[in-house]
Amino acid sequence: MSLKSPKSKSLEPQVSDLVPVAATVEKRATPSQAASVIRGIAALLILISIVVILSLLRSQLAAREEGKAPASELRADNPHQIATGKLLPSATFTPTAVKIEAPIVAPTAPALPDGLFKASTLAEAPKGEPNPFFSANYNPNDGKPIYICGADAFASYLTLVQIQVMGGDVANGFHLGIVPYSLNDQGYGVSQALADQNLSTGKWDCELNTVDSVARTGYGVITAIVDESAGGDGMWARRVTSIYDLRGKRIAYVRDTSSEFFVRYTLLIAQLDPANDVTLLPFDTMEDAIASFNEGRADAVSGWEPTLADAGKGGGSPLVSTDQLRVIVDALVTSRRSIETKPDTVQAFHNAWFAAIKVQTDYFDIGAAEIAAWGSNNWSGISIENPAEDLRTQMKQIAQAGLADNAYVMKNLSPILNHMNTARRVWAAAGVALPADKVETLIDGRFVEHAMARADLQVTGKPVNATFSLADVSNTAKVGQANLTSETLAVLPCRKFSFLPDSTELTPESRRVLDLCVVPAMQQRVGVSLLIRGSAAWPGPKGTFVEADILGIAKARAQAIADYLVLQRIDMKRLMIEGVLPPDERRETLDVAQQAIDRYVEMTLVAGQ
Repeated sequence: MSLKSPKSKSLEPQVSDLVPVAATVEKRATPSQAASVIRGIAALLILISIVVILSLLRSQLAAREEGKAPASELRADNPHQIATGKLLPSATFTPTAVKIEAPIVAPTAPALPDGLFKASTLAEAPKGEPNPFFSANYNPNDGKPIYICGADAFASYLTLVQIQVMGGDVANGFHLGIVPYSLNDQGYGVSQALADQNLSTGKWDCELNTVDSVARTGYGVITAIVDESAGGDGMWARRVTSIYDLRGKRIAYVRDTSSEFFVRYTLLIAQLDPANDVTLLPFDTMEDAIASFNEGRADAVSGWEPTLADAGKGGGSPLVSTDQLRVIVDALVTSRRSIETKPDTVQAFHNAWFAAIKVQTDYFDIGAAEIAAWGSNNWSGISIENPAEDLRTQMKQIAQAGLADNAYVMKNLSPILNHMNTARRVWAAAGVALPADKVETLIDGRFVEHAMARADLQVTGKPVNATFSLADVSNTAKVGQANLTSETLAVLPCRKFSFLPDSTELTPESRRVLDLCVVPAMQQRVGVSLLIRGSAAWPGPKGTFVEADILGIAKARAQAIADYLVLQRIDMKRLMIEGVLPPDERRETLDVAQQAIDRYVEMTLVAGQ
């Protein structure tokens, strides 16, 4: 829109039009002259008012072109507007899909099915190479650099679309292009292999992915932590009650993703051989994996929310999740090429990311509304009608990491490095060829450090799920105060441990299970205690053993596990030991199968009081 249209220009008074009026005022006036003078003064005042009004209109129109709103139009109940000077987003945000190649021409708007983006494309993308989506006000000729990121519809990843809606990219001097995975109706069924390739070659600047994926491929560098999955990932199954019952089952997952990692991690804990004890069914997308389960071609499926919940349509129910095994950590993964060639833009993106996190944290409802306004609400799971409720439901399963959390993690790398080394052990056991570089080279904390220096990015509120544990140093005073009436957080899925013959000493295999299942949970969740409940079988014939004998064996097994955890630097004050007896119907039994049921050690994470 031009601010200098012929119509607006014709309303401007000229200096020559004002001179005769001024000259008349200098003479002594007759009654008729006085009336003329009054009319002249009135005309002058009207002209001056028109000039003032036009000036105000010009300033407001100019502000609108810059994406800002005049102070009179900012709503007092919208802190995001007050903070940024921007207008509220419209009810429907229209991103534009643009193919990045020169020359860039004006986009056209093809007709699309209802419920999807009203998008524009410059050209047909090659199969498997979708165009990134830009804000509708994207101007390829304004000299701002482009920053391309790929992401799936995981709740904490939706911060990307919020950046576009709130104009955080343009405000920080760049244009954000988003490649939304799994928009299959528009050809956006992006495979992880393609995403990895585009990140490694620098075609994309960043990707939202998991730490274990970075450890496996080394294709990008972790420049910020997004979250810990706290129930947002997991495995659903049909007619399977524990991870040990997965033997002989068919398990669907998305290859080369956190979905596959979680399957292999779980099988290691259950001491099941992926090659012989189960049938693995890899797919390229979460939707395909879910379909195989719902159609009865798989007995279990691993993935992430909200898509994973669709397994309920096929009779599935949750089997194990990251609420029990907090082993999935999400990160901003940045291309090495981008870090080398445009570090200023990389920093600008991180500033925009943490500005959006601040809105989500301090003004959650506004952040949710901005995410919903981006559109494609079926894909995101965030509706226009109830954005805050929808986003809050999803975020309850995600322990989001803010700027302060990131600053702590980047200065205290041991937990994240341990996680990455464990991930490499899991992938190595799967026969995956791993990069030769050390995991320390896959983390770059400089962008978080620079963002931390910005006072305007600091938050005052808390995320929906404030249990991010890699930086949890606030609850150490509570250690050792838990008791048997403490709140149960999660029952760990590992409970079968073998001991050396006629001994309470753990076998090497059992120690490896503890390293995978228990040690990470206790190292990360600083303010959490562990109830170790040992159980022992009560063999017959009748009178061979007394209650004290069986209870002693049960407690000894629990103590053996506690002793091993102490060797792994877990404070004994955080451990509680209990022995339990078999139920009456399995006491003094000669049935070997019945005896096996009661040989276990159950571990429960509890919150201290």
